[in-house]
Amino acid sequence: MSAITATQLEPIQIDFNKSHPNINLEIVKAPNDTNLVEDLYTSSFLLGDSPYDLAYMDTVWVPKFAAANWLQDLSEKIDKQQLEETYLSGDIEGGTYKNKLYWMPLISNGGMLYYRTDLLKKGGFEPPNTFEELIKISQELQQQGLVEWGYLWQGKQYEGLSAMFIEILKGYGGFWVNSETNEVGLDRPEAIEAVDFLRTTITAGISPPGVTTYAEEETRRLFQSGKTVFLRNWPYVYPLASKSEIAGNFAIKPMVHASGKESGACSGGWGLGIVKSTKHPEEAWEVIQYFNKPEVQRKLILETGLVPARKSLFNDKILVAEFPYLPNLFPVVENSVLRPPIAQYAQASDILQRYLSAALTGSRTPELAMKGAAAETRALLGT
Repeated sequence: MSAITATQLEPIQIDFNKSHPNINLEIVKAPNDTNLVEDLYTSSFLLGDSPYDLAYMDTVWVPKFAAANWLQDLSEKIDKQQLEETYLSGDIEGGTYKNKLYWMPLISNGGMLYYRTDLLKKGGFEPPNTFEELIKISQELQQQGLVEWGYLWQGKQYEGLSAMFIEILKGYGGFWVNSETNEVGLDRPEAIEAVDFLRTTITAGISPPGVTTYAEEETRRLFQSGKTVFLRNWPYVYPLASKSEIAGNFAIKPMVHASGKESGACSGGWGLGIVKSTKHPEEAWEVIQYFNKPEVQRKLILETGLVPARKSLFNDKILVAEFPYLPNLFPVVENSVLRPPIAQYAQASDILQRYLSAALTGSRTPELAMKGAAAETRALLGT
């Protein structure tokens, strides 16, 4: 939910071309479906003579593109300390493969918990920190007739399911794939507990039965209708909900977690990398440097309402005046968790989605589903 369109980039493109008469920057319009965008890049790279000099990438594409030698290593172009001081750690890690940097962060993203402040106040509750507290508050508010549903999340079989699940998995202290050792953790007790929690929200009536068909927009609209107390979603929801009937009656916080464990926000940033086959590497780097100027990124955030990758912009006076929630958003997206940075990520995600869907819809038990997912993932990775 955070790709920038060519139309949104057009003002910056015009400014760049005016200030760089020796370079002609052309931004190619792409489909709205990010999977189709990835396919376009892949097809052009496989042909060996890509028309693209720069690639605007989702974080989960970086390992695949880097492993295939389709991107230039940018590690020597920027000081590591400067990089870490300037950008969110999750966005740096998301653009890194085998200790080499392949992109510069442009915008950030992270999953979080939205909650109704007015409903919690009526029920006499503080915002939950643990899974147990979320379930308890949901059930009590339902019993009091204050809400129809307690908790909304993305349960449809698609990439959003993997992104949502990795936050629950982190909250139970589990892991999906250790990218350094290829160890798979999907059949460990923590992973089974994570699936049990999601399945329980359905069987206990905390989440609607149809949640297994919901993506981001279905959950956002239902939350904005005022019938739900908790929602897991991305930052894009905040400005939209602020114009809805629940405006002024909701807030955000990091995702809940098991007692004694830590929460995690799935990193979903986008960045720019230089295509390995480009005939204009110096010009491509000049474009990246321009897009990463604070004033240019500020203009981009004002135009799109998306989340900055630069740490300083979360407290930027101009941005905070337009988006007052940015300072509260910083500790959420700073506490990021990555989807496995492995070259076979797309296949691994497909495996997880299939088995998770089977567990969530009740056609398999969480334990059997996760054992199947782990076995197939190990086969994929050759471990």
